Amino acid sequence: MLPFKIHSPETEITLPLWEKKHIKVTLKRDDLIHPFISGNKWRKLKYNLQEALQLQKNHLVTFGGAWSNHLLATACAGATFRFKTTAFVRGDEQANNPVLTMCQLFGMRLIYVDRDSYRDKEQLYRMHFDQDPTTFYIHEGGYGLLGAKGCAELVDELQQDYQHIFTACGTGTTLAGIANAIDKKDLFTQIHGVPVLKNGGFINDEVAQLYPQLPSPILHLDYHFGGYAKTTPDLLAFTQHFMSSTGIMIEPTYTGKLLYAVDDLIRKDYFTPADQLLIVHTGGLTGLLGMYQRFVFN
Repeated sequence: MLPFKIHSPETEITLPLWEKKHIKVTLKRDDLIHPFISGNKWRKLKYNLQEALQLQKNHLVTFGGAWSNHLLATACAGATFRFKTTAFVRGDEQANNPVLTMCQLFGMRLIYVDRDSYRDKEQLYRMHFDQDPTTFYIHEGGYGLLGAKGCAELVDELQQDYQHIFTACGTGTTLAGIANAIDKKDLFTQIHGVPVLKNGGFINDEVAQLYPQLPSPILHLDYHFGGYAKTTPDLLAFTQHFMSSTGIMIEPTYTGKLLYAVDDLIRKDYFTPADQLLIVHTGGLTGLLGMYQRFVFN
């Protein structure tokens, strides 16, 4: 067992519209778990690291984009638990990227690959590490059953029952883990995912691949704002408004889109008055470093 404690409180938050509609919203503050192994990234990595230890592998190999929270979390976790780490980074080398600089400070080796080559990750892995028995493969974003198993533990931490649980979706791993845990407990809780990519309906296919027996979670597909890491002035304005109204930092790639979706659904009377909603803050605040230039401060 890895000596790593979860601290992730449930914080009730409100905005004037939510009060007016009598909807109670609680934020699961996974952003407070760790400054670098942030949010759901620790949950996704936990059982991957334990599996690597059990298999006596000491070198973690993974994949991500230039601003990837997953890469930073893996680099920090590797340094913390004495693993070597290597990442294949999609795109050209970036000289002034603070996220990748932090990865390197934690000892991660970066291998830059063009976008076409990046698509065949298993081939990349075989080319570089096929003859290395010390390496342990971690999927991009921590996708997989080991990641979902870690995310499922969030449900055991909850202090009360909720009618609805919402999470942002990139790979579907967090959504799958939560949905599976709720299903096992036979709770009457609706599970909602907000895909942050265009054409996000594939998320339910990813969930079904991990847990074929699960009923499909509810997906809200209209809040991607153009695709992954894309924004609009409306989304940025909402993100700034939320932060200045609550004192809670969010970013527009994941949790900003998630909260915008919840706010819009409340505005459209999607919920029943007195419904209690849990919103999972999946962390990833270092993503702000790549987007802060887009904000407009008046």
